[in-house]
Amino acid sequence: MERSVNSDVIQEIHTTSPCRQWRNWVGFWLLGLCNNFAYVVMLSAAQDILQKQQSHNATNSSLSTLEREDVKAANSSRYDCNPVSTAAVLLADILPTLLIKLSVPLLIHKVPYGVRVLLCVVMAAGSFLIVSFSSGVWMSLVGVIFASASSGFGELSFLSLTVFYSRDVLGGWGSGTGGAGVAGALLYAGLTQVGLSPQRTLLIMLTVPCAMLISYFFLLVPPPSFPQWKHGEMDVTVGSDERQRLMDGCYQEQEACGQESRYVPLTLADKFHIIKDLMPFICPLGLVYYAEYFINQGLMELLYFPEFFLSHAEQYRWYQTLYQVGVFVSRSSLCCVKIRKLWGLAGLQVVNALLLLLAVRYHFLPSAWLVFPIIFYEGLLGGTAYVNTFYFISKETEDRQREFAMAAASVGDSVGIALAGVTAFPVHRYFCSL
Repeated sequence: MERSVNSDVIQEIHTTSPCRQWRNWVGFWLLGLCNNFAYVVMLSAAQDILQKQQSHNATNSSLSTLEREDVKAANSSRYDCNPVSTAAVLLADILPTLLIKLSVPLLIHKVPYGVRVLLCVVMAAGSFLIVSFSSGVWMSLVGVIFASASSGFGELSFLSLTVFYSRDVLGGWGSGTGGAGVAGALLYAGLTQVGLSPQRTLLIMLTVPCAMLISYFFLLVPPPSFPQWKHGEMDVTVGSDERQRLMDGCYQEQEACGQESRYVPLTLADKFHIIKDLMPFICPLGLVYYAEYFINQGLMELLYFPEFFLSHAEQYRWYQTLYQVGVFVSRSSLCCVKIRKLWGLAGLQVVNALLLLLAVRYHFLPSAWLVFPIIFYEGLLGGTAYVNTFYFISKETEDRQREFAMAAASVGDSVGIALAGVTAFPVHRYFCSL
């Protein structure tokens, strides 16, 4: 009788699986898009935020003589520099994410997934509102911090969430996060290009957090025992092996897939041991993102061609857009190609950074047309490293450790980005002093 019931369940899974998998893939694609959208927009708006403050400072009679000289020197640089590097926006955009990713994975199991999503939505909407109505760079950076916190908290939450679904939703998540780059950078560049102010552009983007709510609560089809509004470790023993069989494509009866085993919560020692084992994934991912964001926020602003038909601000925006297109293409490639050699990707990205650093210093690239394909290729490498890192973590990690491992490994890219932001400051100051 039990075997008959199992057969009926298996048949139901086979019948509903294609529809459920499609909805879940699309749901994670939209969650990836919405989660990274505010973060991308803030980086695309980095120069506008700083130029707004520079303009404000130019009319502020309370500036000291030294401050006025700094602004004058920056404006007279052959690199057409802002007084403050766009790395300032990058650091405001990544440091809260880094702090969240370093600490929250140890405690996040106590927060239900439904509550996590609501927190992400509130913080993302707040970021757009604060930056839109800011009266100075300090207030804009507060809004950027809200965007960062939303993105970081959402990333580790949704990566953990993927373990309750079939593994192909990782491809949807990765593609969606890449799509956020394209949509965010392209929409911001496009809307400001046609004449909308940055303030109005950011207000229009308030629709994105609303889309996250719809995606999570109405599009995803979670397992029946999924603890959406409950304590993260409550009821997780019920149906846990059923969820794992769905993830691994194991639709045979229970005896063929292994006996039912109770879920045992990870201890703190277990979690630190898992983090140690994740270092071969975290380190190359961090190096890829260090080189990548050193280019984006340390060099990209300095790759300015005065004779080009686009203004400096427009060149910067389209660099960001092409980079995000490359990220989107590569993060959507998981269904076609999988690359396990993560250190090779890191090495190629470092070569990119060195090439563009020399180009900034010696001006051997005559036109932005030559920079565009390099920036696109940079995005391809970064996106490929990201999706393959989490795919192989999901594939090679034990079932009991997978949910924590997916959240903990996300710290790799944030560490690399934060270090890139710190490095970009002295580089910016050096070039702007020439």
